[in-house]
Amino acid sequence: MPPAVVLVTGVSRWLGGALAAELARDPSVERVIGVDTVPPSAELLRRLGRTEFVRADIRNPLIGKVISTAAVDTVVHMNISSTPAGSGGRGPMKELNVIGTMQLLAACQRAPSVRRLVLKSTSAVYGASPRDPAVFTEAMQARRVPSGGFAKDSLDIEGYVRSFSRRRPDVRIAVLRFTNFIGPRIDSVLTGFLRVPVVPTALGYDARVQLLHEDDALGVLTRATTGDFTGTVNVGGTGTLLLSQVIRRLGRLQLPVPSPALGSLGRFTRRFGFVDYSPEQMRFLNFGRVVDTTVLRTEFGYTPRYTTEAALADYAQTVSPVVPPDLIGELAAGTEELVTRAGSVAAAVGSAVGGRLRPAPASPGLRAVRDA
Repeated sequence: MPPAVVLVTGVSRWLGGALAAELARDPSVERVIGVDTVPPSAELLRRLGRTEFVRADIRNPLIGKVISTAAVDTVVHMNISSTPAGSGGRGPMKELNVIGTMQLLAACQRAPSVRRLVLKSTSAVYGASPRDPAVFTEAMQARRVPSGGFAKDSLDIEGYVRSFSRRRPDVRIAVLRFTNFIGPRIDSVLTGFLRVPVVPTALGYDARVQLLHEDDALGVLTRATTGDFTGTVNVGGTGTLLLSQVIRRLGRLQLPVPSPALGSLGRFTRRFGFVDYSPEQMRFLNFGRVVDTTVLRTEFGYTPRYTTEAALADYAQTVSPVVPPDLIGELAAGTEELVTRAGSVAAAVGSAVGGRLRPAPASPGLRAVRDA
C-alpha cells in the first residue's frame, strides 16, 4: 500500500528536494512534508510543487510534534552531512548526524502512525583498507572499522536504527547503502576533488571506483519510499573504473605523491577550504571500495540505468577539461613507453658496466698469502 503522509528530512538539498518533488507528483501520496533547518532555494521551492515545507531542526525534540500532528506514516531520513565544512565543523556535523538521528528516531518511536522508515546510508560503513574483499555484500562488515568522520557517523546511525527496529518491530525499515553519487547536479566531496586541475593521488595506488548516477539515486529512493522492501541493500552502478581512468576521462592531470605527503596535503586543503577530505576519505582514494548489487536487482527490484562508466560520462559533460582526455592518454602511453625503454637501457648499461668492473680472480699465490 502506498504511503499516505511522507516526511522527508534534508529537503533543502538537491537530492532531498528532488525526492520530495517526485513524491508530490504521485497522486497516490496524499501529503508530502519537507523538513530542513534552512529554506530551499527559490528554484527548488518551485520544483517542490505541493510539498509542505516546515523549517525545523531534527535535533530539537519538537520534530516529534511535526510527526504526530501530521500523522506521518513514512519517514525518509536524508539530513545527514558528509562534510564538516557543510555543517560548520566536525562538532556540529556529528551533532546533526548522530544527535539529530537519535531525536528523529525517538519521535518516530512515540508516534503510532509511523509505519515505515527509509534511511539514506552509505557504503562508507565498510571502510577502506588493503585487507578488504574484492566486493562487499550486505552481510559483510568493515575489515578496518572507520574511526571518524562521515563513515563513523553512518555506522553509529545504522546502529541506532537497529535498536529502533527492536523497540518498534512493527515499523518496516529500509537501509540504503549508496556508493558515491555523481551527475551534473551533484556537488559532493568527490566531485570537488575531481574538479581541481591537478588531482593528487597516492603514489603506488590506483583505487577502484564505483559510482551511482543522481537519477538512479532518486529512482532508488522513490522506490524505497513507496515500495515494501525491508532490510539493507547496497546501491551502486554496474562496473568499476580505476581512479586514474576517472581522472583522465575528466581531462585532469594526475599528480602521484607519497602517502605521507598526501595526508599533509589533505590537511592543507581542509584548512583553507579547497577540498574537505578526511583521513577516512583519503584511505578510500588509496584502496577504493566496490559493493555487490545483487540484492538491489533481485530483491529490491531496481536495475540502475547508468553504469559507472556512463554516469561518469554524463558528469564529464559539465566539466571543462584542463587537457583533452585523448591527449592525456597519448602522454600516459608515451611516458610508459619511455620509462620502459629507459629501464631496458639502464639494465643493459648496468650489465655491461658490471662486467667491466667485476674484479679479476686473484692468482693462486696471492690467495694463499691472504688465506695464511
